[in-house]
Amino acid sequence: MTVVITLIIIAVLILVHELGHFWAARRAGIQVHEFSLGFGFQLLSINKDGVEYSLRAIPLGGYVRMAGMDPDDNDNPNGFNQRRPLEKIGVAFAGPFMNFVLAALIFVISFTFIGIPKPLDTPIIGDVLEGQPAATAGLEAGDRVLTINGLEVNNWEDFVGVIQTSDEGDLLELTVQRNEEVVTLQISPVINEATNTPVIGVYSEHEFEKQGIVNSIKFGLEQTYDMTVAILGALGMLFTGGASTDDLAGPVGITMMIGDAAQGGIVYLLSFTALLSINLGILNLLPIPALDGSRIVFAVIEAIRGRPLPPEKEGFIHFIGFVLLMTLIIVVTYNDIIRWIRG
Repeated sequence: MTVVITLIIIAVLILVHELGHFWAARRAGIQVHEFSLGFGFQLLSINKDGVEYSLRAIPLGGYVRMAGMDPDDNDNPNGFNQRRPLEKIGVAFAGPFMNFVLAALIFVISFTFIGIPKPLDTPIIGDVLEGQPAATAGLEAGDRVLTINGLEVNNWEDFVGVIQTSDEGDLLELTVQRNEEVVTLQISPVINEATNTPVIGVYSEHEFEKQGIVNSIKFGLEQTYDMTVAILGALGMLFTGGASTDDLAGPVGITMMIGDAAQGGIVYLLSFTALLSINLGILNLLPIPALDGSRIVFAVIEAIRGRPLPPEKEGFIHFIGFVLLMTLIIVVTYNDIIRWIRG
């Protein structure tokens, strides 16, 4: 089921991204030959108004094939290559921009119709993450924690405080109220690598506070901005040595993270989808050949030089970038599989 959810989410993110390019290209009067969701073997094709709409076998990407982007199509007056630098920048930027719009829209819809999760301070287990110490020990959602290591637990803060002051591998003894029964469990915390604190893999109970449309828009834009800044900060660590490619996630890692988010409920899944959308937008704006960011750079160079780079040179640079990107995807996928095997 997680794989299906992942494929749906990726398809939506790519569809919105490519729709941005498509809309901007048509607005600029650029002829579009094909709008494709996916790569590889063509599964389905519909031709409408001169545009071929395709569904392809590998659902990990997509593209809008415009006139003037192939070496043998340079003379088409309605081609991408015949447009002014500013128009080229607009078309290239439209895809990533729509990913930021989608993220903000997801937050607005979530805050308006579901609400913002507000943790409750009662010592009642809201959710238990699969594969984590709490689940292994038999702790269940709805259990009310009575004591931990003999200490009475009156609220969630008491419960978390004892866990976070323990060490990895310490054996914690919990007594919990489960329906009419008192159950005793033993749990050993593990260290959360992101926060470097001991955890057992549980969420508190929470309630959702629905927001008005004005607040939802405000909070949605703020959340999108905050996530963008956080991702850019993490990206910067790759260049300063604070992180490495081992910290990156590929398709396998993303699937596992979507599975974890889905366990937390629809709000967490929507938030993670918005995070992925922002990631996709930022990634495509990087000045890496074969990505939208490189087309923006080439357009800026054209504006400065007064003429575009020779098509064969630009095409070769994009080809090299594509090869490097595929190599990176293979590396991070290998890391994902190793992490999955090691648990």
